[in-house]
This record gives sequence, C-alpha cells and structure tokens, in this order.
Amino acid sequence: MVTRINGFSGMDIDSMVKSLMTVKRAPLDKLNQQKQVLDWTRDSYREINSKIVQLTNKLQQMNLSAATNTQKSTVSGNTTAVRAEANADASPVKMNVEVEKLAKKANMQSQNGLTFGGVTATLTTTLGQIAGGTTPSKYELHINNTSLELNQEDSLSTVVASINSKIPTVTASFDEISGKLTITSKEGGKNIALTDKDGSVQSSTLSSLLGLVNNGPEAGLVTITTDSGEKKEFKPDGDSLVVNGVKLTFLETNVGSPSKITTESDPTKATDTIKSFVDTYNELLGLMNSKISEQKYRDYTPLTAEQKKEMTEDDVKNWEEKAKSGLLKNDSILSTAVASMRSIISGNLGILSEAGITTGQYYEKGKLQVDEDKLKSALTSNPDRILSAFRGTSSDSKNPTIFSGVRTELNSVLDMLVKKVGTSKQDTDATMTLKTESIMGEQLKQYNKRISSLEQKMTDWETRYYKQFAAMEKAMSQMQSQSSSLTSLLQ
Repeated sequence: MVTRINGFSGMDIDSMVKSLMTVKRAPLDKLNQQKQVLDWTRDSYREINSKIVQLTNKLQQMNLSAATNTQKSTVSGNTTAVRAEANADASPVKMNVEVEKLAKKANMQSQNGLTFGGVTATLTTTLGQIAGGTTPSKYELHINNTSLELNQEDSLSTVVASINSKIPTVTASFDEISGKLTITSKEGGKNIALTDKDGSVQSSTLSSLLGLVNNGPEAGLVTITTDSGEKKEFKPDGDSLVVNGVKLTFLETNVGSPSKITTESDPTKATDTIKSFVDTYNELLGLMNSKISEQKYRDYTPLTAEQKKEMTEDDVKNWEEKAKSGLLKNDSILSTAVASMRSIISGNLGILSEAGITTGQYYEKGKLQVDEDKLKSALTSNPDRILSAFRGTSSDSKNPTIFSGVRTELNSVLDMLVKKVGTSKQDTDATMTLKTESIMGEQLKQYNKRISSLEQKMTDWETRYYKQFAAMEKAMSQMQSQSSSLTSLLQ
C-alpha cells in the first residue's frame, strides 16, 4: 500500500499526480469516448429496428383480404338468429335465411349422473370415490388416437383439465347440477373415435367408469331464399356456412321469422387500413430520412466524467444532443432502405394517384399524402384496381405490390441490422436487449477488453507516482533531519 503524503516538501502531491495522470489517461478517455459513440449508434439503430418490425407486422395483417375488404353485410328482420360477415368477393344478392335446425357436434356424455355416497358428484369428487374404492388404481381413456391415463386419486376437475390440455380435438366440461361429464368434438361433422384398451398394470377404462355414451354429429338445416324467389336448402355440419361470399353464422332457429342479409360496398375498412399504412410508412420514412441527413458536429465528442463535473446538467444535455447528432448520417443500410421503399411506391404511383395518394413536394422526401374522399370514392367505384396496388403478390418483379414489396425489402433491412447490430426481427421494443453475436457486439467486446487493460495500467501508473513521491518526501525528510542535527552541533 502506498502512503500518500503532503507535508515535508510543501508540495501538493495529489494535484501533481492528478496532473500527471491526466496526460496518461488521454488514451483511456479516447477509448471510452469511442465506446460511447458505438453505444449511441447502436441505440439509434435499435430505435429504427423497432419501427421497422412494427411496420412489417402491420403489413403482414394488411396483406390479408379481410383488412382491405370493401364489402359489408348487414342483418335485418330477425337479427339474433344469424350473424353475417362479407368476404372481399361477396355478391350483392339479397338473401332471406331461415334456420330450421342447428347442427350438433358429436359428443360423449355420461348416461346417468355421476354420484358419490348417494349424492351428485362435484368437481372435487375423485375417480376412486365414484368407483366405490373397489377398482384398480389406474384408468385409461383413448379418444381420436390420443391416450390419457389418470389415477383414482384424480378429481373430476383434473379429468376435465387433462382432456382439454392433452386431447386437442375435443372439449370437456362437467355439470355439477346433473352430475354429467360431456366431451364434445371441436369439429362439426366428425364423430368422436372412442377405443377402450386395458393396460398391462391393473387398469380400467375411464369411459366405462363414467358411463360415457357416444352420440354422433347431426347436420343442421338452413333454407336460403333470394329476392328473386330462388330457394335452396343447406345442411351445414357446423355453426357456419359461406354463401355468395358471405359467412353466415347460425345462433338459433328462426322458422317463420327469417333473417334478411344485405351486402353493399363499404370502403371504410379498406380506407382505414390504407391510411394506417400511410401513417406508419411516413413515420418510418421520416425517421430514416432524419437520421441520414442529420447534421454532424465533429467538435462535440462524448464528455468524460471529469468534464461533466465542471458543467451544469443543462450544459451536459445540450452538449450530448450535438454529440449524438449525425451518427447515422449517410448510413448505407438506411439509404438503401429508403431507396427501396420509395422505388416500390413509385412503381405503383399511377394507380395510387387515382386513389388520391401522392408523394408530396420534393423536399418531403417521399412522404405520402392521402385525399381521403378521393380514396373512398376510388375504393367504391373500382376497388379491385386500387387494391391490386396494395395487396397480394405481383408477377411483375419491377413493380411489386406495396404491402408485400415493402415488407420484403424491410425484412432484408432487418437481416442486415441483426447481423450488424444484434437486434431482433420480432421485437418491437426500442429497449430490446442486443445480441453480442454481431459485428457491433464484437466491437463492444474489444472496447471493453482494451478499456479494462488500460484501467489496470492507469492504476499501476498512479501507484508508481505516489511511491516515487513518497520516496522523495522520505529523502527530503531525512535531509532536513540531518541538516537540523548538523546545525545544532555547530552552535
């Protein structure tokens, strides 16, 4: 341990060592500044990455026909028996729907209510209690080629939960009023395949213990009549049916009180989807353009800890704003992304202009503007032509559709960011944890390694200086002591 002394010589050793170390610390300060710039740059990339993921997620949903559907079905007359939802290709034919019989899905149900000790069983009743304690300890149930094994200690609640979690084709429930277990097929028209099998260890089938009876599916009966008088019967095996591009969902019977389905053009959903795309596209494009063209202040480097001590909080904030500015100026990844996005828009400008969508003035750098009234009008008069520019896949590689084209380009940008920065192609959080297995992640590792090495050297240098000054102080003290002794002898 080095003894730090300020005294005999009258010198301020701490100040002298600090001054000497300031010179020695210059390379370390520079490394820390370079690391800070790297961290700030990664943060900027991370912010952009999160915005890109947000847009690609939206584009995936927007590319579905439901998101740009310009048809809408309404139900009048009996509005409780039938629900109607128009597909994108729905016909305007008016339909009167009469539900004579609802379809029933296949099910297995306890023939009689389950009991324990003469009373109706509850969810807490165990299989052993229902069996009266005289059965083997294990039970097996085999439904639709899926096996389930339970013990006599398991309750009916466990039975229901096990079936629902392990047999994906059915749904189980238990009624504590009737004491009946019901297992229903999730798919209409399909029977429940029940096979009994005894295990090698003492076991018994669960279906026998619970008295399950297999009831097959029953088709429904629906009559649809058009305004022109055509009539047709349908026998759906589930609770829904698609007719003339309209999905009809049957909720209850309505014999003698039909539901009237009317389908008309309604551009509201498609308009909202396109406006949402434009807003998100403009936000991302604006962010990228601002980063690419942001002014760089080369004289404003990251502040050292010592420099921050001598500045006010506001001064530090203002300084760092300039130090962070321009970190991605003319960045190749962002420049390529902007060019690709604008190219896809430009390839569809003819149709877009018909829909009231333009790219604005040159200084707006590709920002899209929407005339909502013109867009609604175009989607009403010729929706297929307008939506062809946005949705689906295009055989023309030079002019890919907007939703799929922009998404493809942005996915390529994400690939580059993942490789360079260590970001994620799924995470929309701008504070996401960055992976170290990346180009910048490796650079950060090297900075940390070099900084750690230099910090150790700084400690060694500082220790050496204090040792040297301590030795000098000791020598000067000895000289002073000898001088005093000599003076006393001569007196």
